[in-house]
Amino acid sequence: MSRVHSSVGTVVATLLLTGCMDTGAPFNDSITESNLSDDLHFLASPEMRGRLVGSPELATASEWIAERFEMLGLEPAGDDGSYYQDFDLAWFRLGAPNLLQVTGAEGARQPGEGWTPINFSATKTATGPVAFVGFGIVEPRLGYDDYRDGDVRGKFVLVLEREPGVTDPSSPFDGVVTAEASRTWRKALSAQERGAIGILFVRDVHNRPETGDWQQSHRGSWPEEPRRVERFLLGAWVQDITIPAAQISVELAEALVNGSGRTLEELSVASEAAGEGLGAIALPGAETSLTVAVERHIITGRNVLAMVEGSDTDLRDEVVIIGAHHDHDGADGETVFAGADDDGSGTVGVMGIAGAYARAMEAGERPRRSVIFAIWDAEERGLLGAWYYTLRPLFPLQSTVAKLNLDMIGRHQEVPEDSGGRFRGLEVQSAESNSNATNILGYSRTPDLTAQITEANTFGLELRMRYDNNESNLLRRSDHWPFLQNGVPAVWFHTGLHPDYHRAGDTPDRIEYEKMTRIVRLVHQTSWNVAQADTRPSLQEMGSRPRS
Repeated sequence: MSRVHSSVGTVVATLLLTGCMDTGAPFNDSITESNLSDDLHFLASPEMRGRLVGSPELATASEWIAERFEMLGLEPAGDDGSYYQDFDLAWFRLGAPNLLQVTGAEGARQPGEGWTPINFSATKTATGPVAFVGFGIVEPRLGYDDYRDGDVRGKFVLVLEREPGVTDPSSPFDGVVTAEASRTWRKALSAQERGAIGILFVRDVHNRPETGDWQQSHRGSWPEEPRRVERFLLGAWVQDITIPAAQISVELAEALVNGSGRTLEELSVASEAAGEGLGAIALPGAETSLTVAVERHIITGRNVLAMVEGSDTDLRDEVVIIGAHHDHDGADGETVFAGADDDGSGTVGVMGIAGAYARAMEAGERPRRSVIFAIWDAEERGLLGAWYYTLRPLFPLQSTVAKLNLDMIGRHQEVPEDSGGRFRGLEVQSAESNSNATNILGYSRTPDLTAQITEANTFGLELRMRYDNNESNLLRRSDHWPFLQNGVPAVWFHTGLHPDYHRAGDTPDRIEYEKMTRIVRLVHQTSWNVAQADTRPSLQEMGSRPRS
């Protein structure tokens, strides 16, 4: 702890000696390379062991950030007057017994024999008839409902994985970006809300082949030994699911649909073509008995939140959020995944911006709207800290004017040849070709906010708008995504992936601090402009957005 206190004191003292009032955002130049570097060398040091979710080192990082916010004189924005917002993270182990029996397939089957339980499944036994409901998606923003007027009460539903138009850039389901409505646990909740007693998922066979080895697939889902990096879901999501859920083979699904007179592929093609949803289709003679036993375990996640209250009595209940995530992938023995760029860079950037606002507050300059500085937990496990905040926001989401997200702002994007799945959908490019470039994601969703970023860019950065509709799925891979899904204009400042992404080479000595400093200053200036503006940026509705 002595090192933590020493680091905080040094940087606060430096902040008090630097910065001046500019014509732009006040104390913008108090954000310096040296301060960002000092902070990042602490946060991504070997002693921090990669800041894995649930680890003592991540707890230390959270305390260090909260202490900084307190010493800067920022108001707590967490629970009960603290800087912390705690939430439940659920992880899972397979219990016993687990059995599946379907009409037309001989005998009860153990997991791995053409099926496996899904982690969010309730521990329960259910028996009943089966209906096919296409992709099982309900998306009111598109007028899409795979249930339509069908009655699935007291039935299992058989559901295709993924979504319609999964490879179609013009699909209203977010183009080729995986739509939020296609998540399996959301499909389970939709089924449950309509009275289904269980849900069975099967491959979208008209788009891709069947799983090759079910024993291997089951072991991948339920390994005998604990994972080094655990898989989590929000406890707030999982606690609402009360029906059993399983993944089944095409063979078992074919047995269930046999009485309909159509093959699974024919039903899948019909689901793809149904513009507003397929509607429930009865499967005569199909019946399933499913027993699932899943142990749900809980650990605590923790967001760190501080704020500056706005000065305008008419606007102070509106808020701009500036956020980043501080968790990463931990360590494997002596190999530390330091996460300097991902996302130590964004975290210290938010802290630098918070320092500039604190200096302005001391000088009697507050923004008209309130500003929250948010450090999210469990981003690497599924954006879970940010998702939780959207469930329990400090200010109503309708009053949240914008969310500015900083994630990986410290390197030049570099995509090597034969780069593999980590860089799927990205063209080969050198670091040199991106030496002054910053990607803005979310630009197609909120052109007003994008225009404000462009106007604020007096820092000589090349802003690139290129990945909102890309099979890399970048648009949904950071903490702006939950806000976009909840009607908040949100953008992600991101210098791009590189060969050290999620590797041990992501260390503080490889950060491009000069460029990173200009990006952080740009975010600060943008946030100030948005907080001061008479009007607020708009968000384009799903289905009406231009396809990029």
